[in-house]
Amino acid sequence: MPKVLVPFADGMEEMEAVIVIDVLRRAGIEVISAGISTNTIIASRGVKLVSDSLLSEVDPSSFDMIVLPGGNQGTKNLNASPLVSEILKIFKKEDRWIGAICAAPNVLLTHSILQNQKFTAFPGSVPSNEKYTGSRLELSDKILTSLGPGSAFEFSLKIIELLSGIEKRKEVEKNLYLPS
Repeated sequence: MPKVLVPFADGMEEMEAVIVIDVLRRAGIEVISAGISTNTIIASRGVKLVSDSLLSEVDPSSFDMIVLPGGNQGTKNLNASPLVSEILKIFKKEDRWIGAICAAPNVLLTHSILQNQKFTAFPGSVPSNEKYTGSRLELSDKILTSLGPGSAFEFSLKIIELLSGIEKRKEVEKNLYLPS
């Protein structure tokens, strides 16, 4: 069974975190949320979320993918975490999957995870960059990026496809009754 790590930080976009976790779990993917400094997170709209663990307590080597939720302040907090940086560099070096949505691709840029890959992010949230596409989803090498809260379902379904195959994606997608 694939295993995905979702770091939680105060100020993160709650929809991006919760939709990713929920949709991946519907596919039977094990998802562990891990707070970067505390288990109780105050998300961007004041929603309180409790992580499964602290990031310092998880073994990064046991995960197939790391997914960073966005949100302006959440991204700043993820960016400031030396542990997030260390884990991302390990994932990049070991050619494991990395995902980032909304403003979170900034973390990938800051820590040189995105170098010559095409990527997308919330419009205006990243500095001018010739590799920015503005697409709803962008997959380049083993890095998946997405636009924002409105693309969280597409982002999550693509993760299922990457980790568990197209048939599992179709099975989960069918039961979500998303607009076509």
